[in-house]
Amino acid sequence: MTISQDTSAPLVAVVGATGTQGGSVIKALSASKKPCRIRGFTRDTSKPAAQELIKQGTEMVAVTLIVENKDQVFKAFEGAAIVFAMTDFWSHLNMEREIAEGKMFIDAAVAAKVRLFIWSGLSHAEKHSGGKYVHIDHFTGKGIVTEYGKSVPGAEFSFVNVEAGLYMSNFTTSAPQKQEDGSFVFAMPVPGTSVAPLLDTASDYGLKSIEGSQLRDIYAHGEVISYENIVAQFAAVTGKKITYKEVSKDEYINFLVAAGKPQRIALELYEMFAYIYEIGYFGVKDIDGSRAGLEQDLHTWAEYAKATDWSKVLN
Repeated sequence: MTISQDTSAPLVAVVGATGTQGGSVIKALSASKKPCRIRGFTRDTSKPAAQELIKQGTEMVAVTLIVENKDQVFKAFEGAAIVFAMTDFWSHLNMEREIAEGKMFIDAAVAAKVRLFIWSGLSHAEKHSGGKYVHIDHFTGKGIVTEYGKSVPGAEFSFVNVEAGLYMSNFTTSAPQKQEDGSFVFAMPVPGTSVAPLLDTASDYGLKSIEGSQLRDIYAHGEVISYENIVAQFAAVTGKKITYKEVSKDEYINFLVAAGKPQRIALELYEMFAYIYEIGYFGVKDIDGSRAGLEQDLHTWAEYAKATDWSKVLN
């Protein structure tokens, strides 16, 4: 869907246009052969990221996408044939707010007679774990919104849930611990043999989001890889001595708190990794079916690691 100004081209509304996921969606739409108009949303259209999108042909609308601003949100979706929506839990750390905003986006899309709603969800951790993991708010909240979207009746509204795997870029901000001998230790509260689906989100999430598919759940990931192999490939690419170390729940939480994380967020992150290990990141162990009909070759961890500057992480 090449960016077009032709009013006959379908309008795609993109929440989070200047962020990682929304930006990836716009990038993929721009590279597609099918023409479309793109409308992106931002609080401030004067910021550089918004101005760059405007130069590329995206219509940028200044709007604050919160429940208190519901009328403007509904108006912002008017005329759209397709909506991509996501919520940012980490900007406010409030699951109830995230749920309310996600449901509002769906309601606004239904009111605007949007034909395809693409939602950036995550698995309902509390439900999939049988109530064992109740603190993974940034998963469970999105899972509740997914259920709401799937409950919308009628054949004229299609809802697709595209879940992003663990961001490869997270490793650029969660630095391994440097030791006295100059080596590094990557500490996690799960066995090194446990696996997780990784995604080069900025480059590859949009490819998954725009693919035509009969699936209602798409699990976007470049590869499933063990933490031991993540560390081994990281070491090979950087030339540094990096080892994996499994630590206890208390050790992991205490480390995060000492690094400045609130206690409840440290617990949430611990439970997230325990959930991924025990249940699976997407709430299921077998995720091969989620890739059916999705033909693009997405980046592997090794490819991402080779293309990334790690100087600020390993210093």
